[in-house]
Amino acid sequence: MKVLPQLVTALALSFAASPAYAAPKARPPGAVGLERMMSRFVSTPVTADLAGLSAGDRQALRKLIEAAKVIDEIFLEQLWSGNAQLLSGLRGAGDALGAARFEYFWLNKGPWSELDGYTAFLPGVPARKPLGANYYPRDMTREEFFSWFEKLAPERQAQAKGFFSVVRRTEDRRLYVVPYSKEYEAELEVAAGLLREAAALTDNASLKAFLTRRADAFLLNDYYDSEIAWMELDAPIDVTIGPYETYADELFGFKAAFEAYVTLRDQAETSRLAALSSHLQEIEDNLPVPPEHRNKKLGALSPIRVVNQVFGAGDAAHGVQAAAFNLPNDERVVQKKGSKRVMLKNVQEAKFGAILKPIAARVLVPGDRAAVSFEAFFMHILAHELSHGLGLHRISVDGRKTTVRKELAELYSAIEEAKADVVGLFAVQYLLDNAKRLKLEALFWPNAERELYMTYLASGFRTLRFGIEESHGKSMAVQLNYLFDRGAVVARPDGSFTVDVAKMKKAVPKLSRELIVIEASGNRAAASKLLDELGVLRPQVKKALAKLKDIPTDIRPVFSTAEALLAEPEEASEARGEAK
Repeated sequence: MKVLPQLVTALALSFAASPAYAAPKARPPGAVGLERMMSRFVSTPVTADLAGLSAGDRQALRKLIEAAKVIDEIFLEQLWSGNAQLLSGLRGAGDALGAARFEYFWLNKGPWSELDGYTAFLPGVPARKPLGANYYPRDMTREEFFSWFEKLAPERQAQAKGFFSVVRRTEDRRLYVVPYSKEYEAELEVAAGLLREAAALTDNASLKAFLTRRADAFLLNDYYDSEIAWMELDAPIDVTIGPYETYADELFGFKAAFEAYVTLRDQAETSRLAALSSHLQEIEDNLPVPPEHRNKKLGALSPIRVVNQVFGAGDAAHGVQAAAFNLPNDERVVQKKGSKRVMLKNVQEAKFGAILKPIAARVLVPGDRAAVSFEAFFMHILAHELSHGLGLHRISVDGRKTTVRKELAELYSAIEEAKADVVGLFAVQYLLDNAKRLKLEALFWPNAERELYMTYLASGFRTLRFGIEESHGKSMAVQLNYLFDRGAVVARPDGSFTVDVAKMKKAVPKLSRELIVIEASGNRAAASKLLDELGVLRPQVKKALAKLKDIPTDIRPVFSTAEALLAEPEEASEARGEAK
């Protein structure tokens, strides 16, 4: 594939000259400072009810938790080549400072604080997380990558930019590609073995099929068949395990990080929301964009799963915790099957009670605070995940067949998160307006429209606290500044904020259009301009954020159910399953 010259020019800054490799200017925090940093994450038990599991599934769940722990090992290596050695030293420290360093390291899965722009909190490490994590040689420049890339055969180009490979150097400094199956061979063999053991224990055919195919994928580096099986998974245990999100690759956004979500399905909530999937094509057909920018045929499945998390690992368990996710990212699977929206209900409930409600009490005008509801929070998160699947993913640019992700590269995540947020608002408003015709009245509640926008605004401040260096925080800054400029979000003289619902209903379709068109046209220049101009914190927002410093930024889940299950002798665990 031909690389656009303007892309090479825009990315010509040297990786080695990045601030990530400057010497730390500030002294690393001591034990008290680290405890203060850690206090931004409120420790929260995350539990799930195992009573409905069969004996086989209960035993399979144990094996899946064990496999997830292996995923932690791989992700640590992906994030930084020095993590394993550093972690070994931290585990051996017995004083208060050593304990605090270990705890905060494990929370971040590395020596850089995610909430502080990935800056170092330990001595003797790069001042900032490497932009390319450990997916590329430390001294590789962006310009060098593309110069090498352009000389490769098409098949090798696909591997170089692919989700499931790393780039390394030979002894004579030439670049080459290594598949994940070789780079993490030892760990993946262990994880694959545990998945096969779980597959042998479960009595659910779809779970057995997914785990068997995913075990094969770990060793073959071909994930397509197992992604199809994951889309078709219909079981009490809903597990997501493998390389998925690309946020850690800040250099290009190409490489997928290993993660694991071990969850149990909430069947009642899943069934209640199942009807929404059947209306996605209608929402797509009514997006406020020209017809050529709409997807004429969405993937057929697009299931919604409401689950309670039992355990998380790797990219799913560091820094800020996901409340939901939309996968897979493989556009071939999305084209054929759609994408699955997984709602982590117990995690959302924890975030809402411990963080969102206190934030709303500080930033919203008094009369709006009661309009912040868990129902609206849950619905917009669901709509956000549904909206990741809307719009075009595979596009043509100058006659080339490509994808939005490849064209926008490292800008993609922030643009896509903003799109999902505002198109999510558009989608909920569309369903509200057409609830009677679509027979969806049971999904909504009195004052749902007002609660939707007030909850969105309060949650916007929650997201901004993750930092605008992070894609979700950057995307929220873009949204709020756009809405400020159109009077849809109003800053009061007393420092509080409110929503003009009428103006909001006009602004949301306009911003939705702008973001969808950027993606559908692969317009990197427009994406960069939007992020540069609007992806900033304005004075009134900075003042509001300063008032929230004593409120936790996010939860730190304690996987109580997983710990209790692993503490049981296997015989006792099996007996509990049989006695359900």
